[in-house]
Amino acid sequence: MSVRAVRGAIQLERDDADEIQQATAELMSTIMERNGFTKDDFISAWFTSTPDLHADFPAHGARLMGFTDVPLMCSVEIDVTGAMPRVVRVMAHVESDKPRGEVQHVYLRGAEALRRDIAQ
Repeated sequence: MSVRAVRGAIQLERDDADEIQQATAELMSTIMERNGFTKDDFISAWFTSTPDLHADFPAHGARLMGFTDVPLMCSVEIDVTGAMPRVVRVMAHVESDKPRGEVQHVYLRGAEALRRDIAQ
């Protein structure tokens, strides 16, 4: 079994706690679905959010969906002029037999524009 990193991002409609929680759950669920991961495969996850999102922590959304024993961390994304607004990003580390090149990184709701090179 190897450790693999998987990336993802989702753009939100608004800065609202429910929206942050639901979008984070959608992002994490889609990462699991597309890669065949379970919550037990996750070692850790680091979430960032753009400076215009402050209604809740993305990690709270992951906790609500059952990531209760996985170390999670949040931070603010660098405030770059002209950057896409209202984005939650994640870099998660998982245990997997998948070759690195087969890991599917997930970009949703317009966030595909952030990484067209790896967005599925």
